[in-house]
Amino acid sequence: MIKAVVIGVGRMGRRHGKAIRSAGLELVGVADGMESSLQMARDELSLSAQQCYLDPMEMIRVLKPDLVCVATTATSHADLTCLAAEMGVRYILCEKPMATSVADCDRMISTCARHGAVLAVNHQMRFISQYMRPKAIVESDELGGFCGLHVIAGNCGLAMNGTHFVELLRLLAGEPAEEVTAWFSPDVTPNPRGPEFEDRAGFVRARTASGKRLHIEAPSDQGHGLTLIYSGHHGQVIVDMLAGWMRVNCRKEEHRSKPSTLYGLPWDSWEEALSLTDVETATQMVIEHMIAGSGYPSGADGLTAVSTLVAAHASVAKGSVPVPLKQPNWEDHRFPWA
Repeated sequence: MIKAVVIGVGRMGRRHGKAIRSAGLELVGVADGMESSLQMARDELSLSAQQCYLDPMEMIRVLKPDLVCVATTATSHADLTCLAAEMGVRYILCEKPMATSVADCDRMISTCARHGAVLAVNHQMRFISQYMRPKAIVESDELGGFCGLHVIAGNCGLAMNGTHFVELLRLLAGEPAEEVTAWFSPDVTPNPRGPEFEDRAGFVRARTASGKRLHIEAPSDQGHGLTLIYSGHHGQVIVDMLAGWMRVNCRKEEHRSKPSTLYGLPWDSWEEALSLTDVETATQMVIEHMIAGSGYPSGADGLTAVSTLVAAHASVAKGSVPVPLKQPNWEDHRFPWA
């Protein structure tokens, strides 16, 4: 049986522990620098004191796991991932955002490749039905193919949650963003994970090479909601994530060849309740696909999400102008994301 450990056992880390067991792996240890977090993990995951470590490197040396889940805050992701690979760990699942700089993402990818470790980043959108069902609809003949995604949300954090929507754009468009424009809210909201962390609110527009687009509206003065509008050639899928439903509006079949300027032609409409996939199950599926060797969110996917975030910051620094995804001289810039 594959032996697995978790580094960082806050709320998400404890979910990783459950996902490991649901995937049929053996959870042999956890590590965290806080005794209180280790105690919660002991209670919730039914671990012994001998399975709980304050030092993650000691845990890896002693237990020699096959798989490591890195579920700490983002500032430590790169070092922990690289050390695990150097110590011979075969599979590494890192939480998002993958790292706090493009350079660290590159270092993680190259270190894992050099030591033969498989690296996955926990962008689980592809395994979450409440995102994949609208994707299937917008790609159907009724909707005619994906054009754009508009996310209207409360102050959810452009690094904490915006990275997921960047990955969703890549899945929907079949290609990554090429250009990013951003505007940040003027105030900086205190981060619930601690004063050392900062995650900006505001607006981001990303565009792919073929013109597919993502708009994220998550300003600091918006305190409720998560609505996604998937636009297709012939209609829209409107999803209220918190209420758990979606509505589809699309042109009737006989009008689908007519010009887009005739936007009020007769339409078909229906509603569906969302089938919900929980985060633990989605993480389990990431783990299973990583071990199987295909279909998992890779280090390259995580790098794309971080590069898009960095381009958003570069856009704001340059006066909110469009900037290409790869920004010279921004590779080493580190951000205080959690």
